[in-house]
Amino acid sequence: MSRFTRRHFVTAVAALAVAGCAAPQITNPFAANTAQIDQRVGHTMSTLYQEFPNLRQLESKASGALVMPLMTEAGFGLGGSYGRGALVIDGDIQDYYVATSATFGFQIGAQQYGHVLYFMTDEALNNFRNSAGWSAGGDIEYAIRDMGGNLRMDTNTALAPVFAVIFGQAGLKVGATLEGSKYTRIQGQ
Repeated sequence: MSRFTRRHFVTAVAALAVAGCAAPQITNPFAANTAQIDQRVGHTMSTLYQEFPNLRQLESKASGALVMPLMTEAGFGLGGSYGRGALVIDGDIQDYYVATSATFGFQIGAQQYGHVLYFMTDEALNNFRNSAGWSAGGDIEYAIRDMGGNLRMDTNTALAPVFAVIFGQAGLKVGATLEGSKYTRIQGQ
């Protein structure tokens, strides 16, 4: 008879945590429910601009914005994240994307959050749109919420090709980062 060890327990919990990041069951995992995503993107942007009105100025300077209304992230040693969103250019949704990441290391917990990637140059937007699978890296600048609840941006932010705003963190995991996230265009249905 086999003995249930801590290693078995950790493996089982990690598998459940990663499974918890999975999207709702759909017949084609690379198809998007466009009506649902459109609604979430619209609600996310209006809520974000109500809470942080200074982001409207950033939006007006951006070539486009990738809006990911809800990302789910979980980990216990092994982890991952998953979410769906849309690319908005001049106020119109152009394409739909899925964001995924896998992590390994000291981590425990789960959280949900949203994020928006503002592409501040046409070159950054074109690189994103023309890649087979764009990965977020160290060239992204982040908005940081200060003690007053405002988003702090500096002159380096204004010069960054991609600017990220992470918002609405809820859960038991500390911190959210987009580095290592892969964004892939998906088909709508």
